[in-house]
Amino acid sequence: EHLIAVAERLIARRGTVGLTVREIAREARVADGVLYNHFADKDELLALAVLAHVRAVDAGLGPPPLPGSGAVTANLSAHLDRNLALHAAVLPVFAGLLGQPGVLAQVTNLSSPAAGGRELRDELAEYLRAEQRLGRLPATANVDAAATMLNGACHELVLPHLFSGATPSE
Repeated sequence: EHLIAVAERLIARRGTVGLTVREIAREARVADGVLYNHFADKDELLALAVLAHVRAVDAGLGPPPLPGSGAVTANLSAHLDRNLALHAAVLPVFAGLLGQPGVLAQVTNLSSPAAGGRELRDELAEYLRAEQRLGRLPATANVDAAATMLNGACHELVLPHLFSGATPSE
């Protein structure tokens, strides 16, 4: 747990590109080889640390609005603000893993650390379905398509900034 926490802090501070076992061990104040007593390899440690980072960011954003509370438009706006902030914080970390397919494979095999273990798109679709059941959205609304488009908009607003090095704006 200590090693994962240290690796997560390093990832939050500097990303995953070029992060070495030696750097993690130094920060954790342990010998380099100690990591291999607890993890199969560096990929496993980084995958667990990436997931810890996503969980920490998600928890720091607070819970999304509940169905039936407040106005649907305000709740949807809050969901989008939250998802956009999460995307802005974690997509750069995942982009840094593009050259590390072993870590990406392990992250993919683990459950989603955000949205209560669900994908963000699924969380939003569940919210919209609940609003439908409450009669606050039309029964004919295609909530899965809406959730996919809104989640895609978050990607669209964040991803171009990864390539330009700019910070996503509101």
